[in-house]
Amino acid sequence: MRIIVTHMSPDWDAITSVWLIKKYLSDWQDAEVKFVPAGQRVGNKDGLMIKDPVEKIGEDEVIQVDTGLGPLDHHQTQDANVSAASRTWEYVLSQFSQANDRMTPEHKEAVSRIVKIVVAIDHFKEVFWHEAAADHYEFSLLGVLEGLKYEKPCQDKHYLTFGILCLNALTAEFENRIWAEKEISEKGMKFSTKFGEGIGFETLNDTVLKLSQKMGYVIVVRKDPRKGYVRIKTLPDQNDKKGADLTPAYEQLKKMDPDATWFLHVSKKMLLNGTPKNPKMVPTKLSLKEIISVLERI
Repeated sequence: MRIIVTHMSPDWDAITSVWLIKKYLSDWQDAEVKFVPAGQRVGNKDGLMIKDPVEKIGEDEVIQVDTGLGPLDHHQTQDANVSAASRTWEYVLSQFSQANDRMTPEHKEAVSRIVKIVVAIDHFKEVFWHEAAADHYEFSLLGVLEGLKYEKPCQDKHYLTFGILCLNALTAEFENRIWAEKEISEKGMKFSTKFGEGIGFETLNDTVLKLSQKMGYVIVVRKDPRKGYVRIKTLPDQNDKKGADLTPAYEQLKKMDPDATWFLHVSKKMLLNGTPKNPKMVPTKLSLKEIISVLERI
């Protein structure tokens, strides 16, 4: 039997370590997970003497992570750039070529970014995040996991199942973000407005909209090259600072292409032509350049 051992009430470092082993190491997908008191291990050997993460204990193959001072634990070092997850990820990449073989560069980068964040929070560096005490951080996976432990105490397997579900979803989200970053860097059509800089894309990736806004672009437009749909967003008003009003663009685009379906959100900050939520909407025949020319004049 293959067994993965980690500590009780697993945190994101322990959960991520188990996830990496189950997801990427051949024949470990169905490994049983056992939980021990923090610092302890299965077997009687001194973890500091163990060199190979895979131990033979009786008839079982065992990997111990984030506990027991073995090669995939990190409590024997003060290095704040190391955690069990980072050591497990290094082990996966260096010891098992098949993990590398089936990863795209984007996938590998996505997991590496996740591991980097896990290392930071395992060393409590979230206290240095911008406005670290703000309520919205309780909406993060850190807050959700802590709340889950209050709601369902002493259910370690439940925390692990939840964490693995989240990490799989996060990997997909990070891959999408990395793709969006590349689209912004290589394909974005920058333009100027009286409100500030804008950027436009012809891409399948919808993440470019929000990511571009986070990067400071005032107006962002995306045209779906497959369906022809268009989404235009501008930054929301902030305190006394008023953002762009898309009403003039809405009125002009309706004149230029009256057959298309145009929807102006009540906030005047979002202008839609087509959405998966309404398949009856008619896409515009206007090109991205024509739409940008309208936005430049509002």
